[in-house]
Amino acid sequence: MSQNKINRSEIVFMYDVKFGNPNGDPLDENRPRIDEATHRNIISDVRLKRTIRDYLYNFCRFDGESDKGDIFVRQIENDKGDVQKAEERAKMFKSNGGQILSSCIDIRLFGGVIPLGKGNKSIQLTGPVQFKIGSSLHEVDDIHVKGTGAFASSEEKTTKTFREEYVLPYSFILFEGIVNENNAKKTCLTSSDTNYLLKGLWNGTKMLITRSKYEHTPRVLIKINYKTEFHIGDLDSLFSLKIIDEKKEEIKLRGINEFSVNLDKFLETLEKYKEHIQDVEYLVDERVLFTKNDEKTELKTELQNFNGKLIKFEE
Repeated sequence: MSQNKINRSEIVFMYDVKFGNPNGDPLDENRPRIDEATHRNIISDVRLKRTIRDYLYNFCRFDGESDKGDIFVRQIENDKGDVQKAEERAKMFKSNGGQILSSCIDIRLFGGVIPLGKGNKSIQLTGPVQFKIGSSLHEVDDIHVKGTGAFASSEEKTTKTFREEYVLPYSFILFEGIVNENNAKKTCLTSSDTNYLLKGLWNGTKMLITRSKYEHTPRVLIKINYKTEFHIGDLDSLFSLKIIDEKKEEIKLRGINEFSVNLDKFLETLEKYKEHIQDVEYLVDERVLFTKNDEKTELKTELQNFNGKLIKFEE
C-alpha cells in the first residue's frame, strides 16, 4: 500500500445533542453517562469510533464489496443469527495480517487486536488515531421519560407495555484526539485515510438518525498539523462556554443560540507554539457563536494567523 507522509496532528471535535442519549451506560439502565463530580456528560471514545466506522461502512463503500476495502470491527451474523467471533473474522483475511491492514481502514486508523486462532500469536496494533473520553463543556442533568408501547407484553395480557428512558435535554460535547505519525507507519495509514476520518467525524455524527441519537449535530472540527514530533496536548481544557443570559444556569442550556464558545485560551496557546504549527484545518457550523476578549469573532478569521484552511472532503 502506498503511504503518504503523515504529520503529527491534533483534533478538536465539537457536536451537540438535543433530547437524546449520546452514550448510554448499559450497567445503569442505559442512562446517559454523567460525571458525578462535575455533572458533565461523558462519552466514550469507543462510541465515537463506532460512529466513524458505521459511516464509512454504510456510506463510503468500505463494505468488503468494493475496491476501497472493508471495516474489520463490525457485527456480522450467520444464518442462525449468531454474531461472528473475532477469530472467525480474522480468518476471512490472510493470517499474516497484511491483508487486514490493506483492506480495513478502521485497523489502519484505530489499530486493534487480531486473534489468529490456536497456535498463533495475536497481532496487536496500536492505532495512530486516539481519542480521549469526550465531555460536555457544561453541566447537564438527565430527565426521565415514560410512555406506553404499541403492543401487549404477552399473549395472556391485553394492556399495553410501558417504556421508560433517560435523555439529556441538551449537551454540547467536545472530543480531543491525536494522530501519531510513528504508529501511522506501522499501520500504513495514508493521508486519504485521515480525510475519511474527518469525514466520518462530521458526516457520521450527522447520520446518527436513530430514535436516541437524532438531533446529533456536528458544530466544530479543527485539525492542527505540526511540523515536527510535537503536540500541544490538553486542548479540551482550552475551550469554555459563555452563556448569553448571565442569569441562566449552564445546566439549563437548551440550544446552540444560548451561548458562545470562548477562544481566548485556545488562540493564546496556538500563538505560544506557533513555530511548531504547519497549518490548521477547520470546519464550522455557521450557527456557532465565538468570542475573543468578550467580543464576537469568527473562527475562520482567527485561524488565518496559523495558515488556516477550510476542510474539504474528497473521495
